[in-house]
Amino acid sequence: MVEIYRSKYYSLQQAVRERAFYLDLGQKTIRMSLCQLLSLRHKVMSISLESHFDCDLNKHGFEVLLLCNKEHLFILNTMEVIDLKNLVEHGFVALGLSVATEAVEV
Repeated sequence: MVEIYRSKYYSLQQAVRERAFYLDLGQKTIRMSLCQLLSLRHKVMSISLESHFDCDLNKHGFEVLLLCNKEHLFILNTMEVIDLKNLVEHGFVALGLSVATEAVEV
């Protein structure tokens, strides 16, 4: 397995022979296809960070994330969401599937 990118909390790895990606979320490692990885990117990038700082929109500061056709459920705090956004952004750049943009660094 080849490590694509490692952030503070998470890591993204690629198994070339299996044609799969592995997302290590600390407490759990998830095997994903490219389509599932693209779905993850869409879900993560559509999370509004502003709502985490507005108590009327998000009272508790948590985000619920369902992955791989609702097989996996994660509850992330604000710092974990920022780190996951960073991982997804840099991981797709490292794979050559996206262009580098300025991400939030923590």
